[in-house]
Amino acid sequence: MIHNWFKSGSPWIWLSAAAVSISVLLVVALLGLIAARGLVFFWPKDVLQAQYQDQAGSSYRLIGEIQETEEIPTARLKESGVEPPGDQVAYTRYLVKTGNRDSLGMDFRLVLPDFLTNIEYPTDLIVVERREWGNLYGYLKQVKENGQVVAEGKAAVAELNKRLERTLDLFRQIRHIEKNLIGAINYELEQLRLEERKLNLDNNHDPVKRTAIATRRSELQSRYEVLQKQRNNLFPQFNRDSFSAEIMDGRVVEVSLSKVVRFYFPNAMGLGGKINHYFGKLWEFVSDEPREANTEGGIFPAIFGTVMMVLLMSILVTPCGVVAAVYLREYAKQGFIVRLIRIAVNNLAGVPSIVYGVFGLGFFVYFLGGNIDALFFPEARPTPTFGTPGILWSSITLALLTLPVVIVATEEGLSRVPRSIREGSLALGATKAETLWRTVLPMASPAMMTGLILAVARAAGEVAPLMLVGVVKLAPSLPLDGNAPYLHLDRKFMHLGFHIYDVGFQSPNVEAARPLVYATALLLVLVIIILNLAAIRIRNRLREKYRTLES
Repeated sequence: MIHNWFKSGSPWIWLSAAAVSISVLLVVALLGLIAARGLVFFWPKDVLQAQYQDQAGSSYRLIGEIQETEEIPTARLKESGVEPPGDQVAYTRYLVKTGNRDSLGMDFRLVLPDFLTNIEYPTDLIVVERREWGNLYGYLKQVKENGQVVAEGKAAVAELNKRLERTLDLFRQIRHIEKNLIGAINYELEQLRLEERKLNLDNNHDPVKRTAIATRRSELQSRYEVLQKQRNNLFPQFNRDSFSAEIMDGRVVEVSLSKVVRFYFPNAMGLGGKINHYFGKLWEFVSDEPREANTEGGIFPAIFGTVMMVLLMSILVTPCGVVAAVYLREYAKQGFIVRLIRIAVNNLAGVPSIVYGVFGLGFFVYFLGGNIDALFFPEARPTPTFGTPGILWSSITLALLTLPVVIVATEEGLSRVPRSIREGSLALGATKAETLWRTVLPMASPAMMTGLILAVARAAGEVAPLMLVGVVKLAPSLPLDGNAPYLHLDRKFMHLGFHIYDVGFQSPNVEAARPLVYATALLLVLVIIILNLAAIRIRNRLREKYRTLES
């Protein structure tokens, strides 16, 4: 009976089903862990105030958010120099974010709840998010204008909110002038400098061209001076307001509103207020630029850079992969050479991605880019234009990395088209090219699209080669902007995968960066999942469309 059951193959079916089920559960558990650790970061936590008495007998006031709770063995606690208060096997330990790094010297403290007394959650505790030095925790005392007190006590909150809105509006105006208007002028002045240098290298003394350059430069300088004056006129108003707050060690510190992003009172917030704050922080995360060594703010440049690179990679890899597969399947004489090529293509899919990065750096960046600079951009030398890592070389490197996936998937799709359909098309008078273009390729399109989107999904998560051919920690400008030629393929860019690596392993403030690692990883995983689901949907729709032809 059992022998017949094994011969029927049922055990292997059940084993396969169990393996798939376990894999799905592991994936769901991994995503659940990442989501739980990442999404909770944006929720406003209550801020506690307590008296903390350490083993030396000294006591001080502790104000902060409980970021993490862990169980630590007594032996490990003693190794860290802390004498446990009792004889338990393990103790609970809090990681408390106390902020005020500019005043206290550290953002986080490890404390034992056994040493905490008088724990309370005052509703007037304020949390201030700043552009530098992290959060400020304390009690709002006064709001000042040019050093003069304009509000204090309960009236200070409304006044602070009104003046912060005004300050943020001034910040946006100054940012627009500096980054967009003055940035565009600086870019155009640099282009004029290169144009003038090119005339000098060519010994071209055409007075008309040189006069035009001088005239245009003079116009730009005049516009620059006007904009600089506008910006300078805004600074006194921008730096006018400030507030003072009492922090946990009793000191009263004064902070300029020009350094503040937002403030809130977490202990006084209801559910609606916390939800509103949560989605505000979430929107900032996906739409704003990073700050504080990438541990605060948003990751929009990384999202933009990732999408931009994947789009360029798709434009490059699609025609190359499809043409190569069509030639191997439809035109090449099947024999030893073609089999050898297919083996090489399959082997390329298993080459470590860092090898592609080294090849891209040596061939694309140094060889191709260096020669392009010598031929087309001599006026910019010795500063490289294309002879340095950038988004173009990153896209080409990843196109080369994912090319085997597209070739194999397209060949598989072409092989599934029945020979009778080709012969019927030829019998009706169509040429081989017409048969291929009008009949074979449409029927193979489900496999082609699946291969392309799987290649996109893989490229979106690659990091190792990008570290060599274009990705950076913080890009000063996006590859796409309003300056001609608008798409700047020579620029470096930010990437979600590299952002995870940088924040998680290169950040000077690891505890503050850890939640952002989970949040960014969740965003990257969601992008890849969406791409794969899109691949399945497109494949199924195309299969349904051409099913009648296959039958």
